[in-house]
Amino acid sequence: MTIDASVDVGGNALLDFGVVILAAGASSRMGQPKLLLPWGGTSVLGHLIAQWDALRAGQIAAVLAASDRAVSAELDRLDFPEGNRVVNPIPERGMFSSIQCAARWDGWNAELTHWAIVLGDQPHLRLGTLRALLDFANAQSIQVCQPSRRGRPRHPVVVPEKVFLELKNARAETLKDFLQTLPSSAALCELDDPGLDFDVDTPADYEQAIRLFCER
Repeated sequence: MTIDASVDVGGNALLDFGVVILAAGASSRMGQPKLLLPWGGTSVLGHLIAQWDALRAGQIAAVLAASDRAVSAELDRLDFPEGNRVVNPIPERGMFSSIQCAARWDGWNAELTHWAIVLGDQPHLRLGTLRALLDFANAQSIQVCQPSRRGRPRHPVVVPEKVFLELKNARAETLKDFLQTLPSSAALCELDDPGLDFDVDTPADYEQAIRLFCER
């Protein structure tokens, strides 16, 4: 079933889900930290935090590189709690190392049952898209859930507690590789949001994203 992601989806979404915002990347193709770029009256990072807060996340944590003073300063500006910052001491090992840092972190609220793993280069996703994904994950509560467009899996990924805990000691190199080791495939929520096919990796991508998505 295809859901029109431009429409807010009602019902009870996951009331006890945490959010992992991956903010430790080097943004080498952008030439500057993409999470600090302006977006909708704040920064990309600020927008992501506000978006998931609006979706009533039980807890939001940002994973950042130990040496990244710029992202740390932006989190200070946003009044983001120190206690919800996860430091990745080895970000050069890639995105999966940040995910594992989040899974190993002992600061998560005990009542959380699911986690959304959120990329820093998708500030343009519609709120309705994310709400639809959460509603879908609530109905598929024991499965990993991903949005899809035209049958292709996209991000963010929502994982139940059992899978999140397995991430701690996984030997995979990437999240995709890890998901392929699971006994069952991710459940795909087909959504009609063109932003699912778009990543903000380069200056040209950013300018295009501003034109296409930021003012809608």
